Amino acid sequence: MALVPEPRLQVSARLDRLPFTRKHGRVLFGSGLGWALDAMDVGLISFIIAALAQHWGLDRGETGLIASVGFAGMAIGASVGGLLADRLGRRQVFALTLLVFGIATGASALVGGIAALLVLRFLAGLGLGAELPVASTYVSELAPARMRGRVIVILEAFWAIGWTVSALVGYFVVPVGENGWRWAFVIGAVPALYALTVRWGLPESPRWLAGRGRLEEADRIVASFEADAERALTRGPLASAPTAAPRDAEPTAPTAPSEPTGAPLATTARDRLAALWSTEFRGRTLSIWLVWFCVNFAYYGAFIWIPSILVDAGFSLVRSFGFTLIITLAQLPGYAVAAWLIEVWGRRATLSVFLVGSAGSAVFFGMAQSEGTIIAAGMLLSFFNLGAWGALYAVTPELYPTSLRGTGAGWAAGFGRIASILAPLLVPVMLRAGGAGLAFSVFAGFFVVAAIATWGLIDRSGVALDER
Repeated sequence: MALVPEPRLQVSARLDRLPFTRKHGRVLFGSGLGWALDAMDVGLISFIIAALAQHWGLDRGETGLIASVGFAGMAIGASVGGLLADRLGRRQVFALTLLVFGIATGASALVGGIAALLVLRFLAGLGLGAELPVASTYVSELAPARMRGRVIVILEAFWAIGWTVSALVGYFVVPVGENGWRWAFVIGAVPALYALTVRWGLPESPRWLAGRGRLEEADRIVASFEADAERALTRGPLASAPTAAPRDAEPTAPTAPSEPTGAPLATTARDRLAALWSTEFRGRTLSIWLVWFCVNFAYYGAFIWIPSILVDAGFSLVRSFGFTLIITLAQLPGYAVAAWLIEVWGRRATLSVFLVGSAGSAVFFGMAQSEGTIIAAGMLLSFFNLGAWGALYAVTPELYPTSLRGTGAGWAAGFGRIASILAPLLVPVMLRAGGAGLAFSVFAGFFVVAAIATWGLIDRSGVALDER
C-alpha cells in the first residue's frame, strides 16, 4: 500500500519533474551575478596588490596580508551565512551579502593607507564569503534532479566571467597611473547595486519554505514554475526537456531518495552543527572539508600570486597582466567540459579527474620558463582547476538534507577559507625557499590529496535531494 506523500515532499517531487524554464534561467542568472562579482573582487585583488607593491612600496608580507584578510572575512562569512540561510531563508541572506560587499568595496577606493584597506577588505570578505555556499544551496534546491549538477556547474561558470572582467580591468585600468587601482575598486562595487535589485526579484526556495511549514508560500512559488513550463509548451517544444506534468497529477520524483524522508533533521543552529558530525554525516563532512581546504590552498595560492610571480620573473606589469588575462580565458572551457561530464561520469569521478589534471598542470607551470610554456601551463591549470571548482560546488549541497544544507555547505566553504588565508601568507616563504617550482609542487600535492578525499563523498547524480 503506497503512502500518501507529505505536502512538503510533494513540493520536492513537483520541482524535480519540471523542465528547465525561463524562471529557472532567471534564478540562475540572478544568482550567477553575485558569483561573478565574487570572482571579480578576488581577481582584482591579485592585480591591485601587484600595483600597490610598486606605488606604496609594500613588501610581500604586506601584500600577502591584504589578500589574506579578505579571506579571513570570507571564512567567517561562509560559516555564519550558511547558518543564517537555514534559519532566515536563502534570498534574504543573498541580499545582505551583496549590500555588505558593495559598501565595503566602494569605500576601498577612498583609502589612503594599508590599515584602512585591511579593515574594508575584511568587511568585503564577510559579504562575499556567504555568497557562494548560499547561492549553490539555493540553486540546487530549485533545479530538477536530473540536471541539478549541470546547472550548478553552469552557475559556477559565472566565476570565469567575473574573473575575466577582473583581468580586463586589471589590464586596462589598474596600470593607468597611481590611482588606477582606485578605479578598479569603483568598477567592482557598481555592479553590486544592480545585482541587489535582481536578487530581490527572485523567489525564496520552496524546499526551505516547506521545511519551515510555510506550505502555502511554497505552493505558490512551485505553481509559478509549473505555469511557466506550461506557457513554454504552448510556444513550442523545449529542447531536450520532458513535458511538465499537470499540477494535479500524482507527483513522482525521478529517483527515490537514498535516505528516509520525514521531519526536519535539525531545527536549531546547535542541532545543525552537531548533525554535521553525527554518525550518518561525519564521514562525508570530514571528506568535503578536506577537499575544500586543499582546493582553496592550491587555487588561491596560485592564482592570487601569478601576476606578482610573473613581474618578479622579469615581465613588465602590463605584460604580466596580459599573460594572466590569456590564462583566465581557459576557465570557460573547463566549466563547459565539467558541466557535461558531471551528469555522465557522476560527481566523484568528474571532481577527482579534474583535480588530478590540476595537479599535473601545477607541476608544469612550476617548471615553465618561456612565454609559450607559461601561457600553456597556466591555461591548463585554469581549465582543470575551475572545472574542479564547478564539480565541488555541485556535490557539496547534495551531501546534506534541507534542514542543514546551508549550514553544511557554508561550514565546508568556511573551513576551506582557512586555507585561502594561509596560502597568500605562505607563498612568499615558498618562493624565497625554492622559487615557483617549489610553490607549485606544493600546490600539486594539495590537489592530489583533494582527489583522494573525493572518494569519501556520496554521489547523488540524478537522485532527489534529502528533504529531512
